[in-house]
Amino acid sequence: MSKLIRKITIGKDYKIDAMHYSVGQEVYGGHTISNIVEEKDKYSIYIKKNKDVMPWKDFNKNMAVSVEYNLEY
Repeated sequence: MSKLIRKITIGKDYKIDAMHYSVGQEVYGGHTISNIVEEKDKYSIYIKKNKDVMPWKDFNKNMAVSVEYNLEY
């Protein structure tokens, strides 16, 4: 999986009503966001706990989305 996306924000109002997800953020009972992947029609968020990586959330591209890319290549 590519690690180009560092953070994704879902929602119309970036500062007030949006949900922010960042690689490395702790979520869902001790899991950590491991990857945010752009696919053809959606963005997928994968989480990791110990060595297990699993899909967690998908957001279609019709939603208001802001993407921050990882600038460390």
